[in-house]
Amino acid sequence: MPAIYVSDAIHPDALHTLSELGTVYLGYGAEAVEYETISDKIDAVMLRAEIFDAQKINSSPKLKIIARHGVGMDNVDLDAATRAGIWVTNTPGSNSRAVAEHVFALLLSLARRTPYGVQATGQGLWSEAKPQMLGFELHGKRLGLLGYGSISRMVHSIAAGFGMEILVHDPFVADGEINSAGATALDFSSLISQSDVLSLHLPLTKSTFEIISTQALSAMKQGSILINTSRGGLVNEAALCEALRTGHLLGAGLDVLQSESIDMKNPLPHSILAAAHLPNLVLTPHVAGQSAEAFLSAGLQACESISTALKGETPSGALNHAALAATNY
Repeated sequence: MPAIYVSDAIHPDALHTLSELGTVYLGYGAEAVEYETISDKIDAVMLRAEIFDAQKINSSPKLKIIARHGVGMDNVDLDAATRAGIWVTNTPGSNSRAVAEHVFALLLSLARRTPYGVQATGQGLWSEAKPQMLGFELHGKRLGLLGYGSISRMVHSIAAGFGMEILVHDPFVADGEINSAGATALDFSSLISQSDVLSLHLPLTKSTFEIISTQALSAMKQGSILINTSRGGLVNEAALCEALRTGHLLGAGLDVLQSESIDMKNPLPHSILAAAHLPNLVLTPHVAGQSAEAFLSAGLQACESISTALKGETPSGALNHAALAATNY
C-alpha cells in the first residue's frame, strides 16, 4: 500500500481521499512525524508550508510525486526533484479568488484603521477613539497592479466595484490587452509613482527579488499603501520599515514575509517586520488563499495529482513534465 506524507493541515475531505489511496503520515498535530524518519518509505508528498529541499528529496528513494497544495513553488527544489525523476505539481487557480478578496481585507483594514478600532474598543474606548480613525474611501483611488495574472485580474474586477481606477504593469501582457480590459498599461516607474495603492502579483524569481527596493519605495506616492499577497522576497523589508516609520507610506498590508524562505512554518522570529511593531503595518500569516472553498479545491486537486502519479501515469499540470519526459521517466 502506498505511503503518503502530508506536511500541514488540509481539508478533511482531502485527507479522507488520501486515506483511500494509501497509508497517510501527518507532519502536523498530535500524530506528527518528522519526514526524515519515514523518508525511505514515502511514495507521495502533499506539501504546504514545509521546505522540501534536495536533502529530503535525495533521501526518498520511493518518492514519485511532490504535490503542492497551492500555487507557489519556492519551498520545493524543483531541479533536485527533476533529477530524481519525481513529479512536481501545484494547484493553479484553486485559490485565486480567495487571494484576491484578501487583498481587500488588508486594504480596507488600513484604509479604515480597523486594527486600531478593534484594539481601542477592547480597551473600553469609544468616543475617544474616533478622532484617530479618520479613514478614506477606495472610490476614485488609483490601484496599481504589478503583474496581471489570474489573481490580479480578479483584484481588478473587485476594485472596479469600488470605483477605483486601475493601473497595470506587466511586461508579459500586451498593453492592448490591459487597456481593453479597462485598465491603463504603464511602465514600472510610472506605476510606482502614480498608484495610491500598489498590490503585488508576481512570482519570486531572481529578477523579481526585492523589486520593491529602497529606490522603488522612495518613488511611491507620499501617503500610499503597499499590499503584498504574493511572496515576501519581492519587498526589501528593511526599507519598508523605514518608509512606514517616517510616514512616507500610509501603511502596508502583508500576508507574506521574506523570512518564510528560512522557516515557512514559523518565520516570525526571523522577521524584521514582525519585530518592528509598526501601527501602520497589518500582517497576516500567509492565509490569503485559505478560504474554506479554496482549501477544499486545492486539496482535491493535489489528491488527483497524487492518485494519477501512483498509477504510474503523468499527472496533469506537472511543472517538470517536459524535463521528465525528455529523460524517459
